[in-house]
Formats: sequence, structure tokens, C-alpha cells
Amino acid sequence: MRVNSGDEPEGIDLRPLQPDGTSDDKPSNLRVEREERLETSRPSPSAFNVTDRDLHEAKAIADTMTLDEVKALMEKVLLVHESDPNFPFPIITKIKEFLGNDDVFAAPEHHGDLIYEMKLEAALITNNSPYAEVRSVVDNHDDPSMPSSTIRVWVIGLFFSAIMAFVNQLFSIRQPSIGLYSNVAQLLAFPLGKAAEYTLPDWGFTLFGSRHSLNPGPFSKKEHMLITIMGTVAGNTPYTANIIWIQYLPRFFNQPYAGQFSYQILVALSTNFVGYGMAGLTRRFLVYPAYCVWPASLSTIALNAAFHSKENQFVDGPFGKIFHMSRYRLFMIACAAMFFYFFIPNYLFAATSIFSWITWIAPNNVHLSAITGFQSGLGINPLSTFDYNIVTANAPDPLMVPFYTSFNNFMGMLCSVPLILAIWYGNAWGTSFLPINQNLVYDNTGKPYNVSMAVNEKGLFDAAKYMSYSPAYLTASHLTTYMFFFSVYPATIVYVILNHRYEVTSGFKNLFRSFRKNKGPQPTAEYQDVHNTLMAKYPEAPEWWYMALLVAAVACGLAGITGYETYTTAGVIFYGLALCVVFVIPFGIIKAITGVEVGLNVLAEFIGGSWVAGNALAMNYFKTYGYVTCAHTMAFANDLKLAHYVKIPPRHTFAAQIIATLVSTFICTGVLNFQMNQIPNVCTELAPNKMTCPGIQTFFTASVLWGTIGPTKIFGSGGQYTALMAGWPIGVAIPLILWLLRRRYPATSWLRQIHPVLLLNGACTWAPYNMSYTFPGVWISWLSWIWCKNRFLEFWSKYNFVLASALSAGISLAGIFIFFALQWPEVEVNWWGNSVVAMGCEGVPCPLKTLAPGEHFGPGVGEFH
Repeated sequence: MRVNSGDEPEGIDLRPLQPDGTSDDKPSNLRVEREERLETSRPSPSAFNVTDRDLHEAKAIADTMTLDEVKALMEKVLLVHESDPNFPFPIITKIKEFLGNDDVFAAPEHHGDLIYEMKLEAALITNNSPYAEVRSVVDNHDDPSMPSSTIRVWVIGLFFSAIMAFVNQLFSIRQPSIGLYSNVAQLLAFPLGKAAEYTLPDWGFTLFGSRHSLNPGPFSKKEHMLITIMGTVAGNTPYTANIIWIQYLPRFFNQPYAGQFSYQILVALSTNFVGYGMAGLTRRFLVYPAYCVWPASLSTIALNAAFHSKENQFVDGPFGKIFHMSRYRLFMIACAAMFFYFFIPNYLFAATSIFSWITWIAPNNVHLSAITGFQSGLGINPLSTFDYNIVTANAPDPLMVPFYTSFNNFMGMLCSVPLILAIWYGNAWGTSFLPINQNLVYDNTGKPYNVSMAVNEKGLFDAAKYMSYSPAYLTASHLTTYMFFFSVYPATIVYVILNHRYEVTSGFKNLFRSFRKNKGPQPTAEYQDVHNTLMAKYPEAPEWWYMALLVAAVACGLAGITGYETYTTAGVIFYGLALCVVFVIPFGIIKAITGVEVGLNVLAEFIGGSWVAGNALAMNYFKTYGYVTCAHTMAFANDLKLAHYVKIPPRHTFAAQIIATLVSTFICTGVLNFQMNQIPNVCTELAPNKMTCPGIQTFFTASVLWGTIGPTKIFGSGGQYTALMAGWPIGVAIPLILWLLRRRYPATSWLRQIHPVLLLNGACTWAPYNMSYTFPGVWISWLSWIWCKNRFLEFWSKYNFVLASALSAGISLAGIFIFFALQWPEVEVNWWGNSVVAMGCEGVPCPLKTLAPGEHFGPGVGEFH
């Protein structure tokens, strides 16, 4: 930037940029031109929530629309978006005013302003997106001739698929773990793609009427996104690796057959592909509708646009300045800044990451640590961290998801604090003898539960050993988490029925039409946004492709489970599919709208453990198919939405997902065998390079708690924690009460921002996380989504999601570098700034009450059954 003279802000170069980034020598009075254009082309800008460019494009379309067309469209818009927290409330109010006034249609000449505003809104919705955040990063135009599935895409994509699968599986058992994520593949794929563009010759061949060349031209955004999608699916390691570990290792169940590659690959292929079939069937619910925004994906789209867009508009921003920095340049600067900054909280000065400054006043004060502590307390600390990785560790990135998402998550945790304190201080279920916020399972002496004391040599429940040992105890926060998990499942169903039944019904109508033999014209029950219109040019991947994958996945699962000594019924696969059928659409709608995913893991454990009480291995398979099927379905639907936004032909996306997943599954299974057989003392404290398997130990403990001991003894009638079943009716009541309040007070805008599922899900995020992880995200989200977006929409639209992607990429790259360069060779920095985080009760969690040697709390031997 240069220093200006005259009336323009100092330090801002207002000369328009050329495509190569240089400035034109001709001066331009940009501010005067922009102000004149704003005055003449933006009626009610705050109500429309649009940038000048979007509104200018909509005006041309609005002039062609008739009043009847607008009325029919707005009736559908109101049905879909009336309860949509992402849709601007002022526009909903304006639509109701428009549709509710018969005089508008009887005497339209008297309502010209209102009709014209509705035409503009209709044009925005049909020619772009109803949401400013989508319009800010997703192009509403398409070039069908742009290449996507090219030779260089497959070479680069498979390379990243192999690398990400290898690294993520290898270091999944390390403490701390390290992984490669999609933003790293997206960042590194760009220079490789450009290098192929500049160096490879235009050599190719023709197949089925299409020419395939080594260099079909400029490396396109569609190619780039397809590589990113391949890296995303390949980076997910098979969930069944957890089962294999606890089966195979002698310190767990010691079942040697689990070391057979055939068994491992069958169950891995089954769980990795079972979600694809469901994802194909849910496209009409979770991919095609405009209300399915998938907020967390927008940063991926923004980064893709930053690499490939040649446009660079000037935007008004904070401090009265005009900004012309390109998205690409912002990404590189922010990514580099975060890369170097990340060394401070994660290596040089750990106290800036775990900034539990209140506990430093009195490190051994049990009450102070319990309420404000970061490591094992409730974390009630408004200034808890300077580490952006902490902010995104237990919640969606606050720059990616709407403010109401972060705020509801925060309020859910906050509202559950009194319950946790009441349980702990009241010593309910002996919780005062345990730390207040830990996710471990304890015995009646306050020590971690020794599961070998409750099972026989086959890993099955041994009643005599169990009764001579101890019941399993949970901490106060862990108990609260389970109660609210029991509430979030019915709450999701009730919320979707009350607020999104029209969208669900429309999805089923469209799905049934897709199976008709003689389809003919298929009028949709919803309106069509521009992205659906543009994607209609490409042949769809038919439902039978996805169904074939589903059948193949089920067949692999049947072979793996019934062909080996798993002591598990084959019905577990169909149980997982049935559970997914019930919950995938409600859960998918919640995630697509809010960016928050509700996991089925607890419900899957609860049902599976009740079904096969005493059999931990069978419960693990119930949990795996019950949880993974739905989780993978939503992950694959998210990738399909990415392709939908970038206009990648659906069949190209299908092929990329399938091949990348297949490659990843075989590589991960091979690495798993290397880990189990070639790493000495693996999963013990003596393992090299910290390959201690903390996640595997947690998985084993949970399998014994839910499978061996079983939820009936814990939560059943007369069980240890039966009172926590109150969560089920609470989950029904809360969304119903909020729905009735919104109907009673329809003009109250803030009621639309209270999301019952997010509130309850926020209360589920304790143990080991706490409010120190959520406090900072609220401030960041408010600054971005409320303060900046409402005042500087064009500035926010241009930079917000690129900044989110840059910070995430910088953290990933720095984490990889720190691990290999410093943590792997065990180069440590020992000083107060790193050791203070483990002082007093922050290092060793303190209970409220202590036991003398030989004492126990709760019923003793022979006093429980």
C-alpha cells in the first residue's frame, strides 16, 4: 500500500488492482462512485442483508417476475424458513406482511414498494442463496466445460489419500496424537496442480467420446475441490481399529484371530462404506435443499475461491478504511502468522494455552480449582486461553458457524453448572470423593476402575468377581453429560417434527418420485435455488449405485462378524441401519443448519449394552454400526454439498469418494498391522515415541462399562443412576415449550435464536471439556457474526471464511512441524510458563472429600448386586 494525500484515508491505495495485482496509474474517486451507487441501488440494505453486487444482480431478474410468481414462491419460502434461525427475521416479517394483506394482490398499484422488495428477495433466493454467508463464498454461476475429473486430479488426489491415511492411522495411538486434515490437502494440492498445469504436455486419449489429457488447461477450482474431497474421506481412519486393538492385545481381550488381515479388512470395509448407501438416499433432505447450508464447509469453499478467483473488489471495513487485500493474500499472511504464533501456546509458553490464571492464586484450593480450573475443573473463566486450537477443540469454529450456535452451546453448558455443583457438593452417588470433571470410571476407593476385576478370562462379565470388587462410579460432570445425552435424542426428534416437518415431507416426496419408472416432469415440493438449477445439467449418480454399495458393505460386515469368533449376532448391522434411518435426517438437518453434530454413540452404547449385557465385544459392534453409519452418512453428505456448491458433476464426486475410501481402508489396515506387530510395548508406558494408545484405553473402559457391566445395572430400574433417566422427558418438554412460546410471541425475534437441541448438546460437552473451551468462542463469534457482519457486510463476506480457513491451516501445519521437529526427538522447554499448568489441583485432580487407607464410599462387598 502507498501513502495518499487528499481526502482519502491515510495508508490505503485506492487505485483499482489489475488481475496481476498491480495498480492502474489512473486515479479514481472510488469513494464518491461507491456512495452514489449505494444510494441508488440498495433500498433497505439492512433488511435485505445483501452486498451491493448481489442486489445489483437481483434487480435485473426482479423486473422479469410477475406478482403471481412471487406470491407462489414466498408461500414456499415461508413454509421452509419460518423457523430457520439462519434466515433473517426482518425478511420473514416482511413476507408475512406481503402474504397476509389481500389488498396487495387486489390493488397492487397501492403497494409498489412492498411488491418490489418481495421481487428483489425472490430474485435473490432463486438466483443465488437466501443466506448472506453462502452468497459471500459460493459462486452462483457455472462453466460446464471446466474440467473436474482429470488425470492430474486422480494422481494428486490418490497421493494425498495415501499420505493422509498413513499419517493419521500411524499417529492415532500417540499421546498427543497428530493428524493431517482436509485443509492441509487443500493447501498443498494447489501448488502441485499448478505445477502440473505449467509442466505437463497436452498428451491424452479419447475414451467413450471424451478426451482425457495430462494437461487439459488451467488447474480449475473443480479439480482442486475434488482433490480436497478425496483427502477428506481418506483422512478418516476406520472406526473398527478400536475393536481390533482391544481384541488383539494380550492386556485386553487377547484374541489372536483379530490379527488376521482378512478379518480386519472385512469389518473395516463394511463400516467405511455402509454410510455411503444412506448418504445417497438422504441427498434430497441434506444436500439439495437451500436451507442445508453446512456452515462449517463454507471456509473450504472460501479457500477454494481465494486460490482460483481473479476478482478483487474494494470493500468498506472497520476504522473508516477501504480494504483491497485479496483473499489469497490474506490467507497466506494469516496462515503464516498462525503457524509461527502456534509455537507459543503449544510449545514455548503452555500457560497461554491453558490460561487458568485464577487457580494460580491458590493452586491447592480445592474449591477454586473445581470451579475455575482448566484441567479438571468447570473452567468458569472469561479469559481462559490465547490458543485458537483450544477454541475449536470442542466446538465448531466460531468464525464458521452462526453466533446463535456458539451462544446456545455456551448457554447449555452454563445452565448445567448448578446441577453439577449440586451433585458434587451434595455428595450424590459418592461424587464428592471423585474429581468434579473427569471422564474416567472409578471404583469405590476413588481409584480408576480395574475392569479385569469384573470379567473372566474371555472378557465376559463375572458376577462373583464384580460383587467382590466394586460398582462403577462416574464424576458429577460425567453424570450430567449422560443425563443430557438422554435428553438430546428425543429433543432432536421433537424439534424436527415441530419445526421442519414440511422439509422432511418434501424430501420424502422427492425421493419417492426418483424411484418412479416413468418420471416425466417432477415438480418439487420446494423452491429451486440457482445451485440446484445449475447442477441439473449434470447426470445424477442414481440411487441404485448407492444401494449397491450398501449391499456390498452389509455383505462384508456379515462375513467379518459371522466368519470369526466375535460372539456377535449379524443383526448388529441391521440394528445400525435402523438406528440411522430414524436419526440421520433429524441429526443431518441440525448439522446442516447449525454446524453442530449430535453423536449417536451414547444411544448406541445404551441400546447395544442392554441387548447383549455381559458381552463387551458384541456391544462394541452395536456401538460401531449404530454410531458410524449415521456419522459417515452426514460426513459424506457434507462432501456432496461441497461438490454441489462448486458444481462438480455428481458422478465424479461419487467415484472420487469411493476410490479414495477404498485406498484409505487398505492403507490404514496395513498400518494397523505394523503398529500391532512391529512397535515394541505398544499401548504401554514403555512404548517408543509415546505410542501409549490413550484412546484405545478409553474405548476398552467404555466397552466394559457399557457391555460387560451393562446399562441395566447402571441406569435400569433400581440401578445405580436410574434418576438420570429423567433426561428423556426433559428432552421432550424443552423443544415443545420453546415452540409454544414462539407461537405465542411470533414477533419476538430472539426466540428464534434459542435452539433447544444446541442448548442440550452444549450441556453434553463436559468431561473432560469445560467452559474454558467455550467462553472464548462466544466473544469471537459475536465480533464476527454480529458486530462485523451487521456493520461491514461486504468486508465480512470477503474475508471471514478465508480467515477461518487460514487459522485452521496454520495450526495444522505448525502442529505437524512441532511434532516431527521438536516433540518426536523429545526436545523440551522446561520453565515456569510450561510447568505452571500442572501445579496443585490442576496437575493432580482434587476431590472434595478424601478417604483414609482401607476406607471406601458407597456399598461395600456383599452390599450391592
